[in-house]
Amino acid sequence: MAEEARRRGVPVVALGIPGVTDPALEAVAGGLTWFKLGQIDAPIKAFKDKGVRKVVMAGKVQHVSLFGGVMPDWRAAKVLMGLKDKRTDTILRAVVAEFEKDGLEFVSSATFLDHLLAPNGALTRRALSKEQLFDAALGWRAAKAVAGFDIGQTVVAQGGAIVAVEGMEGTDACVKRAAELARSQGREPALVVVKVAKPRQDFRFDLPVVGLDTLENFRACGVAALAMEAGATLVFDRARFAETADAAGLAVAGFPPEGPSQ
Repeated sequence: MAEEARRRGVPVVALGIPGVTDPALEAVAGGLTWFKLGQIDAPIKAFKDKGVRKVVMAGKVQHVSLFGGVMPDWRAAKVLMGLKDKRTDTILRAVVAEFEKDGLEFVSSATFLDHLLAPNGALTRRALSKEQLFDAALGWRAAKAVAGFDIGQTVVAQGGAIVAVEGMEGTDACVKRAAELARSQGREPALVVVKVAKPRQDFRFDLPVVGLDTLENFRACGVAALAMEAGATLVFDRARFAETADAAGLAVAGFPPEGPSQ
């Protein structure tokens, strides 16, 4: 995102979290200010001091970090105490609202990245087979239901059954669990991974993302196909992703919000 912004002549002020943010961002953004996970007051002050008015969330903080590693400042503690629950959307909407009190507007996480959104249709030379499309459609309905409760956005299917549903552990761990379940029954995994946006997806945060690391995990876990929501899933980086998926014999395609048709 920072590279594309710079290419378009847009200056970037970057904030990062130790252990989460790649330090290489500093060279691209022309500076990087660090703050601890759980701080709100310090990043707001850093942005305001630099004259920032629009903010974009990029990258990922594992939801499971709620169980450790968060040291909230007084402002964050006040926000957390006022939450009705601690689902991803609930937390992030509250954080965004706190920034907005100081005149900082959050914009879409796909800002500058429209060219990396999943297309509607095939991304690879190999198309999903009839059986894989059936599994994708089945998984799509389940994934949309789970995403609607803000639990996860990924479901893994095989052979007309839902094998695993994503929770706090994230996509890679969900897929790995599915492969282990298949192998525990003496079956070689030929998994169909379905990744969707939430039914009322807020594009300011928590967009579905896949990348080259995703494909490496897929290879190890015996994934045969990936169905993802077109126009709402970021693919990093899309050209290399397609080439690598083709080399692995993977079938990858984007589908509209209603999913694959049967």
